[in-house]
Amino acid sequence: MMRALVLGSLLSALAACGDDVGPAPSDAEVDAAVTADAERPLPSLEEGELLPGGATTLAEAGASAFLQPAANLSLSRRSQFEAGLQFFRLQWVPAPGRADLDGLGPTYNADSCIACHIRNGRSLPAGNAEDGVLLRLGPATGGPDAYYGEQLQPRAVPGVPAEARVERHRIDAGSVTLGDGTEVALTRVEHELIDLGGPPLAATTLISPRVAQQLVGMGLLEAISDVALLAGEDPDDVDGDGISGRAAHLESGDLGRFGWKAAEPTVVGQTAAAFHQDLGLTSELRPEPNCPRGQTACVAAPSGGEPELVPARLAATAAYVRLLGVPPRRGGDDAETLRGKALFAEVGCAACHTPAFETGAALEPELTEQRIWPYTDLLLHDMGDDLADGRPEGDATGVEWRTAPLWGLGLVDEVNGGFRLLHDGRARSLAEAILWHGGEAASARAAYRALSAEERAALERFVFSL
Repeated sequence: MMRALVLGSLLSALAACGDDVGPAPSDAEVDAAVTADAERPLPSLEEGELLPGGATTLAEAGASAFLQPAANLSLSRRSQFEAGLQFFRLQWVPAPGRADLDGLGPTYNADSCIACHIRNGRSLPAGNAEDGVLLRLGPATGGPDAYYGEQLQPRAVPGVPAEARVERHRIDAGSVTLGDGTEVALTRVEHELIDLGGPPLAATTLISPRVAQQLVGMGLLEAISDVALLAGEDPDDVDGDGISGRAAHLESGDLGRFGWKAAEPTVVGQTAAAFHQDLGLTSELRPEPNCPRGQTACVAAPSGGEPELVPARLAATAAYVRLLGVPPRRGGDDAETLRGKALFAEVGCAACHTPAFETGAALEPELTEQRIWPYTDLLLHDMGDDLADGRPEGDATGVEWRTAPLWGLGLVDEVNGGFRLLHDGRARSLAEAILWHGGEAASARAAYRALSAEERAALERFVFSL
């Protein structure tokens, strides 16, 4: 079963010695290596591995797996979770209106949190980019578009023009031939702006689409110490493995953890940014109306208060997000999954998708000192030109992305009613997502391409068990 991987490993080892690698391994040498590998025992489960969220891990998984409170949340604390849930579901309206739910816009992407985070999961890009796909704007030198700001707003309250209508097009991007001859078709996405509410985009403005991410485990990721995150950095690739991840060092002095480019350091910061950029609601953390200079109708529109999202509501919504439980592993202890676990490490996926961390002190006591298995290092990595958006954000460059956590990935289809991966939702399968990886992940992609169909199935089984 391991013949393709072993052959690739032997060739890689020879290539590392210099340009003159000599003859390729003989069939006998490869067979011997395969035999030795077959006799190697499968990796065993590590302590707590089937409980990826530690004591927060839920007992059951299914379509509602991302909606449940942490398993160790006491009844006396459930009221805080439920209060945040109500604000997360609240459908906001334009001002002036009911004082407890007005302030939407004036321009916006959605009127509630759940409009993009389907069942607290990912948005599902369909034919229209207004459905849970955000378009970040700005030049390669950084900063926002001069008229439309840092994020396009395709909707608006009465009396205010929407910034544009968006059409999303899926484009054939050719195919990749795997080592066993299997062909994998790739597609990418393009976004066309129609009926602009103002001048054309600046010639230097780039469009970066972003799919809304699933919410489970964010409080646990917040509780990982800065020391633990920095321990994974290797910005100069001192160890020579081709991986040079680095933490996102923000202007505030904090380390970025959340968002596709790790531009927010905390759950409450990420929550306030989403309310502001996606719904147009001001808060104590984002007090200025989301009206770029020059949009006079937006600036003149009525306000829902100062701020529109009062501190107690922002805090309750952030607490709700922190206290979401993590689904359990499914079939994590069967032989095929364990074989996939070994391949995940051997191919090189675990170099960025770090399996486990210990949490430290947390804002919610249920999240303190938990052994968790998120499969991310939360660091920024150069992912190559094929995934680059060219647009810097926070501390990330135009080719860097934060390593996405993998826990819950096997439930995405059931939760969302569809399956799309990567920042713009271009990948329709795990294979496609891996084959788009470049930059620091190029060697892992090459190793994946060399796997047999049986090995790829084992690797996928492992990833979908997370």
